Amino acid sequence: MKEAFLVLLLLCNFFESSARSLHVGETKPFPTIKSALLSAQNGDTLFIHPGLYKEGNIVINKSVSLIGIDLPVIDGDHKSEVLTIKADYVSVSGLKIQHSSYATLEDPGGIKIRECKHVTIINNQLLDNFFGIYVEFSRNCFIKNNTIIAHSTAEQEIGNGIHAWKSDSLLIIGNKVRGNRDGIYLEFVTNSVIWRNISTNNLRYGLHFMFSHNDSYISNYFRNNGAGVAVMFTHDLVMMNNTFEDNWGDAAYGLLLKEISDCTLVGNRFVKNTSAIFMDGTNRITVEKNLFQANGWGMKIQANCMDNSINQNNFMANTFDISTNGTLTLNNFDGNYWDKYEGYDLDRNGIGDVPFHPLSLYSVIVEGNPPAMLLFRSFMVTLLDRSEKMLPSLTPENFVDNKPRMRPFAL
Repeated sequence: MKEAFLVLLLLCNFFESSARSLHVGETKPFPTIKSALLSAQNGDTLFIHPGLYKEGNIVINKSVSLIGIDLPVIDGDHKSEVLTIKADYVSVSGLKIQHSSYATLEDPGGIKIRECKHVTIINNQLLDNFFGIYVEFSRNCFIKNNTIIAHSTAEQEIGNGIHAWKSDSLLIIGNKVRGNRDGIYLEFVTNSVIWRNISTNNLRYGLHFMFSHNDSYISNYFRNNGAGVAVMFTHDLVMMNNTFEDNWGDAAYGLLLKEISDCTLVGNRFVKNTSAIFMDGTNRITVEKNLFQANGWGMKIQANCMDNSINQNNFMANTFDISTNGTLTLNNFDGNYWDKYEGYDLDRNGIGDVPFHPLSLYSVIVEGNPPAMLLFRSFMVTLLDRSEKMLPSLTPENFVDNKPRMRPFAL
């Protein structure tokens, strides 16, 4: 056993001592990145010195590190993909990568990671690329603190900021994404964490999940995206401490949940969205300790949603707190704070003594007849809602919070 350990130690020392530093620049031993890659061996580090590098598609097929010094520019000149990574254990940092080609069939990117493991992309700027960072068939990749910006005005003209396809165990942390089609897009991506990213002003979604299970997105900020955030055909997802803000439009929402199950939605803030959450075909979702404030609709829950628990949330200054398109209610709403609640608390235990029906008659009418919004704030609408609260007849009887809170939660 001791001999085997000594051999392993000697091998590690050999590989460490054989790793080289290759310097790339106009006055350096290697004038181009491609020439340095030709001479590089696994484990080497390429230091890219300041300058403009237009070398077409640079393919990295060795386990090397590319480190930019003072943000050198690698330019695709709108003719090719910029960096293509085809080797494990590659690291890219400190580069400005810009102007990839535009092709809807080939999906070129600023950086594309293809069938790799343990790739690190950190502290780069990616500007005006069709896709920013594209990951496919890869595992254990780390994408952190990159700035990804595009400026297109039509969805068909641009790809996604960070795009991941059929990958596993990704860490996507602290990136700033703006002006792309989707800020972050994941399809068939499992066991991954999306944490502390800022995704704003994207043409479609700030974040888009499809068929991606056992993932978590935590403490992200989504603002002023075309349609907010969409999570579709997914199960076992944790959505925690995110902010969904200023997503406005006829078909916009803070968060769309479609055909998902067994997920947790805790500690999020939904502020000034057309619909904070739109739930369609969702089952066994825990919605707890979230803030719904100044939205058009706090939650739109379709009649095909079952066994969801909406508890201990704050509903404040929304036009409508809850809306639905059916009469059957198979969800639980106990223990929330509703600023529209006008009940009393004689025993002073912090819980209202009479139940609260959050579904107003007017919201039911608007759900079936959108032009009825023209009557909003009219005396007739106020009279209808008051009458319905006194003698419920048209709203579902079991759409009720039996333990409404008298004061908002400190979230």
